[in-house]
Amino acid sequence: MLRSPSPDGLRFAFGTLTVLPVRVTRWDRDAARAGMLCAPLAGLAVGAVAAAVGLLLLFLGAGSLLAAVATAAVPAVLTRGLHLDGLADTADGLGSGKPAEDALRIMKQSDIGPFGVLTLLFTLLAQVTALAQAYDGSWARGAIAAAVSATAARLALTTAARAGVPAARPQGLGAAVAGVVPAGGALAAGAAVALAGAAAGAYLGPYDVLRTVLAVVCAIAVAELLLRHCVRRFGGVTGDVFGAVAETAATTALVVLVLG
Repeated sequence: MLRSPSPDGLRFAFGTLTVLPVRVTRWDRDAARAGMLCAPLAGLAVGAVAAAVGLLLLFLGAGSLLAAVATAAVPAVLTRGLHLDGLADTADGLGSGKPAEDALRIMKQSDIGPFGVLTLLFTLLAQVTALAQAYDGSWARGAIAAAVSATAARLALTTAARAGVPAARPQGLGAAVAGVVPAGGALAAGAAVALAGAAAGAYLGPYDVLRTVLAVVCAIAVAELLLRHCVRRFGGVTGDVFGAVAETAATTALVVLVLG
């Protein structure tokens, strides 16, 4: 059974995963554990803002494509592009084909290579296209897609921080949160997000209950595949890998939500 989110956990989640003016007062492993368990709540907040911006543009007469672009831009703004940067760096590291030490060095460089550019391009195109299709279905469908995808993205961070997943480096945010979440806690968080998604899907219709739950499950499954591949290639996780896992989960959720 999930406990109520602790203040330290909420501060850690919102202070490290968003640009919201929340001061993180504790950086120990207990705070990191609570914070990563609260990560889906930070995702829900980001998704709610993204949906609100998209709906506002639609209300003002914008088309679904412009609303989708704005909706996809909000999570990037609210995270200072941290997850997208992690996705690009991880793509460069994996695409290099070099041993773990060299790949990690490539990921730490400030520039973005061709693998990173292409990955960002296709990821953002997929997100915007899926959101535009969702908004074409209905404003509510687009808003729910934005909220579910952002929440699933942060749930992927929770599962990636579970016990047994090592850090690739001894320092950095990745090392600070690697392995802090008990497996049972990750499962409970996943169940809570799936149930919340089902409740949101119920607003659209019985079929959407199943589709929304499936979107969450698929998002975590695809993110897990990437996570395991990164652990094999790099010897563990880094902050960049966490970002890549989050963006992969968000994109997968959006695609599943507009299928069928």
